[in-house]
Amino acid sequence: MYPTDCRYTREHEWVRQEDDVCVVGITDFAQQELGEVVYVELPEVGHVFDAHQEIGTIESVKAVAEVFTPVAGEIVEINEVLADDPAALNEDPHGDGWLVRVKFSSSKDFEELMTAEQYEAFIQEGK
Repeated sequence: MYPTDCRYTREHEWVRQEDDVCVVGITDFAQQELGEVVYVELPEVGHVFDAHQEIGTIESVKAVAEVFTPVAGEIVEINEVLADDPAALNEDPHGDGWLVRVKFSSSKDFEELMTAEQYEAFIQEGK
């Protein structure tokens, strides 16, 4: 169910490595828990964050959730589509609903995250 080319966090973010950049988003599980997304706040390009630091928020009809970057680095792109169409997170959380691209400082952060198989087991344990 979850893309195997991604790594996952306990906070339900996913990360896909593309050369020296990581694409970050929230998982399908997270978007289902949130419900209909109505607003997404993301950082500005150029900001540098440590791993696991808050980078924005997602507001839904049910709740407001913080978003954390699983990897340390500089924000090099944000998904501008989400400003006009935050529901893209609900429609395609692992594709068009990505949040940010981070030029990461170390691939170690990525390697320490859960695989798709580990993440699915983690979700099942929580139910």
